[in-house]
Amino acid sequence: MNTIVWNKRYELGVDFLDKEHKKLFSTVNKLLALSQQEGKEEWACREGVKYLRNHTREHFQHEEAYMQSIEYGDYEVHKHLHDDFQNITLPSLEAELEETEYAKESIRHFLGVSIGWMVAHTQTEDLAITGRKMSKWSALPKAEELDALEQTIIQLISDLFRMKGKTVSRQYGGEEFGKVFCCRFVYRGAKKERWEILLSFEERLILKMVSELMNTQYLKVDDMVINIIRYLSRQFIEKIKECFSNFGQYELESEALMTHEQLVKAFEREHPSCSLLFDTGSGYFTFCIMTNDSLKGKIVTSLNAENAMNQIKDYLAGENRKKKILVVDDSDFMRKNMINLLGNDYEVTESSSSISAIKTLTRNRPDLVLLDYEMPVCDGKQTLEMIRMDEEIADIPVVFLTGRGDAESVKKVMALKPRGYLLKSMPEADIKKFIDGIFSGKK
Repeated sequence: MNTIVWNKRYELGVDFLDKEHKKLFSTVNKLLALSQQEGKEEWACREGVKYLRNHTREHFQHEEAYMQSIEYGDYEVHKHLHDDFQNITLPSLEAELEETEYAKESIRHFLGVSIGWMVAHTQTEDLAITGRKMSKWSALPKAEELDALEQTIIQLISDLFRMKGKTVSRQYGGEEFGKVFCCRFVYRGAKKERWEILLSFEERLILKMVSELMNTQYLKVDDMVINIIRYLSRQFIEKIKECFSNFGQYELESEALMTHEQLVKAFEREHPSCSLLFDTGSGYFTFCIMTNDSLKGKIVTSLNAENAMNQIKDYLAGENRKKKILVVDDSDFMRKNMINLLGNDYEVTESSSSISAIKTLTRNRPDLVLLDYEMPVCDGKQTLEMIRMDEEIADIPVVFLTGRGDAESVKKVMALKPRGYLLKSMPEADIKKFIDGIFSGKK
């Protein structure tokens, strides 16, 4: 985590607001630096919360006075967003910090949400004050409403993500397009009407967005990144609510994270009433609406101030992690074939020899090894023996890849007690089915 660089994209052209925003950016940057210094984390966050509480109260008062002075039409909507952050979000973060005695995870939660709020605040809420606001849509026929929604989302991709979005499909059905992170939001209307909104981000899109925002190179999605994306997602939906009168009165009831697998199963149970796929040039983004409960009794824990950090930690470490497979084969052709076959569903790495394989195994432990039985110098049998001799990697399941399917050869292979063996001449669908079966617990 480096710094949030102030640049022209954040300028509104209203001098006193720009000065207050610059001061806010500067303070968050100081907190980022102090939070990484041993012994100063708790002090930094105590001061940070105190400052944010006082600054937002004063800043919001100034903004609201300015909005009234120019007779801003959406004053009440804007004030509601101020009140929500000041009276709900910030006190919840402060309570979490106190209860955990300023644990590192809670500090990262506080900073992540603060960064997400700050960017959304300047890029959507405050831009609207200066007249750069989006079209409002009401009483549109269904086909035209979808056109309007699509246009609104493309504009928001530009405003919040700073990217040019284009529609790829209006019938997105959960097709995989890389590693995906999905945020699920449930909204309720005054008469208990229900809208469920699912926003999915390709991993490379998230990394690109946050890397540019934080002026550093992010190589993986962590808890800080998830919290920034969570808050940006909430603000994304809030702006859409402002544009559509039939959605404007709905209030957020719950929020959760979903894996791609859960997303696909949700689509199988309940077809979305709206399902849009966009290409930003740096990764794919989806926006889906369901009016019924897509999970229908399936438990997805709602995020709140008390459980957010544990839920995010579990999400990143557990269901969302692709299983790792190491392919060991001296044939470039065979390794490429396995990567092409398995790369969409698994994290596949490769080694061309047993020596490099052993190094990879100890440095980056996989969940399964696909091992060529007939390699030069050190063959599959010797490689498996080395694996079994090392206690730290001895329990990793190994499946032999072999070009020989005669009874004598198979007997030799199975005598070494691997998890199984695969003939290289087998149909690719059968190889994939076999490997999927290992991870699903099938014999």
